[in-house]
Parts: sequence; C-alpha cells; structure tokens
Amino acid sequence: MEYVRLGQSGLKVSRLCLGTMNMGTPQWKPWIFDEARSEPIVRHALEAGVNFIDLADFYSTGVGEEVVGRILKRLARREEIVVTTKVGYDMGAYQNAGGHSRKHIMDGIDGSLTRLGMDYVDIYMLHFFDVNTPVEETMAALNDIVRAGKARYIGVSTMYTWQFAKIMQACERNGWHKPINMQLQLNLAYREEEREMIPYCEDQGVGVSVFSPLARGLLTSDANSTRNQTDFFTAQMYGDGVSREVAASVARVAARRGVSPAQIAQAWVLAHKGVASMLVGADTPAQFDSAVAALSTALSDDELFELERNYTPCDLINDYTAGKRIAREPRPAQGAFAGQLEEAA
Repeated sequence: MEYVRLGQSGLKVSRLCLGTMNMGTPQWKPWIFDEARSEPIVRHALEAGVNFIDLADFYSTGVGEEVVGRILKRLARREEIVVTTKVGYDMGAYQNAGGHSRKHIMDGIDGSLTRLGMDYVDIYMLHFFDVNTPVEETMAALNDIVRAGKARYIGVSTMYTWQFAKIMQACERNGWHKPINMQLQLNLAYREEEREMIPYCEDQGVGVSVFSPLARGLLTSDANSTRNQTDFFTAQMYGDGVSREVAASVARVAARRGVSPAQIAQAWVLAHKGVASMLVGADTPAQFDSAVAALSTALSDDELFELERNYTPCDLINDYTAGKRIAREPRPAQGAFAGQLEEAA
C-alpha cells in the first residue's frame, strides 16, 4: 500500500480509501450489504494496508455508520485508522433534518459519533454546498467541532469551485480551521473537475480524494450487476453515448492487457497527478484487489489516448444539475485502436 499526506496537512492516508456506501441495510437500497456481508470486505481492505475509511450519515440513513462502526471496533485499533463521515443530506422528514445549519451540523456530529461508537472522527465533511445557509454559520460550527475535539480535521465534497473558494475565504478571514480534503467525482467518463476544482485544490494545499472511479459501475462493463440494474443515478449521470463509448474503450484496453476493465479505469484515476486517494466501493475482496493492482498499473501513451479520446466537455454532475445535463458525442479512434475497431466491424 502507498501512503500520502492529505494536502498540506500532516495527516497520512492510504492511496486507496474504503468507500462504504454499499454497507448498511438492503432495506435502504437493494445493492446494499448487511453487516455479515460487509465485514469480509472491510477486513480485506485493512489487511491490504488501507487506513482511510469513508462514511456518511446519509448511507442507509445512519445504519451504515452503525454497521461499519461495529466492524471497525472488532477489526482495528482506533488510532491506526482515519475515519471520515459526512453531513448534509436529510436524515428524516422533519424541519432541520438536513442542510448545513449550525443546528443540524451539531446534531449531525453527535448522531454520527453515537452510531459509530467513537469519541471523534478524523475528518468531518460537508456532503455538498448548502445554498440556503450562510457560509459563516456553517464553517463556524465546523470550527467549533474541531475545537471541541469531536473531529480532528474538516473536509468538503461535491460543489462548484467558486463555492469552495467562498468557504476557504470565510475560514481565512476568521482564522478558522480550513478543509484539508475535497472529495469529488472523477473518472474516465466524467473529468470536468480537471478544469478548475483540482487545480484550485493543488494551489490551496487541499488534498483530493476521488469517488466513483468506475462511474457508478459503468466502467466495469458489467451492465447486469445489481448496482447497474437498480441505481437510477447511473443512467442519469452516465446514460449518454460518450459514456458508453468510454466504457467500450476501457474494455478494449483491458482486453489487450488481459486484466479487468475496473483495474484499467482505476489505474487512470490513480495516475492523475492531482489525486491523493481513490475511494473503492467493493462488493467482494476480489474487486478490492483490482484497485490494489491498479496502484502498480502504468498505462502507455496509446492506451491513454484510447481511454481519453471519447471524452468531450459536459455539464457538471452535482445536486443542482440533476435532470438538466446535455448529452455528448465521442471522437473517432486513431492509431492501433482504429485498426482494431475496423477489424471488429
């Protein structure tokens, strides 16, 4: 396993981070694993050297934290792991059940710690940018949580670059703790964060962790998986022609290598110079092993062109663009892969 400092902080994390959205209760979504099915995956990740665990209160509406918290208590020493959880999405049908108001953030951290069975989390993260709450209110609350010892650091996820800049400026003005981690979506089918967010994070010394390196399962080339059959977000985010062509290119490169498409897609993410850590949401220990193999998978120039040639600019994927994104068209192949496509035709 490789380890890096997260941004300019002193916190060292594994380059692979265990994503846990698929752990909790299948009553939440049909592709979620219960505790018995989740534990072997957590154990395998820890044995592979992973020390970075990502959660959110929203996953299985709290049950995810309960399940993973119990598993970690059995398998790991608290001081040896880096645990992050997120706050923001609704945890119920009542007023103030979600968002980033001071009330919900304070309720949120206490609820997460209770469910996790922990005294603190290492990184407490905003799940999105709450346009209905003043930035100063949100960041003052997070600063107080760090000062109270309930979180060691803070982080953010999934927002426009200007929104993140607004957060950073508020922290700078008031002398508050700044986020050390930006968790964003990046994969071969979605690269918009390369334009502004990743360069901004590099400039500001903020570590980048990436979720959805397989485009919610699209890049595994397994269209019949439970996730791909039941997660409607996959079709909403990656239902255009370009995304399908990207997936075909990943499968093409993988076939020439004799490895899984997942390994190729993950290798591309891990090779991105702006990425500190990549989340891995594995359904089996074997699936996690493809990410471990991706750490040492170097892609050639021809392979990189084949993987990247289909990509065209697209609308951002975030909470504000759902149902409004415009489809894209790919570019033709060239070089060795062009000949391969002609032979296949």
